[in-house]
Amino acid sequence: MTFAGELPGRRVRLFRNGRNQAVRIPVEFELPGNEAIMRREGDRLVIEPAEHVGLLDWLATIEPWEEQFPEIDDPPVEPEDVF
Repeated sequence: MTFAGELPGRRVRLFRNGRNQAVRIPVEFELPGNEAIMRREGDRLVIEPAEHVGLLDWLATIEPWEEQFPEIDDPPVEPEDVF
């Protein structure tokens, strides 16, 4: 069964890669990037592209810090002769 906008299914072979079971993803099902998220939904495995969230993207999602930072009494370390 396929839904609107979906590619039809394709039978693929499973194989072993060391202790892991693996599958080659046919070119028509390739995902962008080099990481994916895999999860189980009942008897199905769902593989979807992993969103790449950079530091600037993440920082844009957090709330601004409204509180004052506390004063910290942290004097510099005295130089020490190590020779």
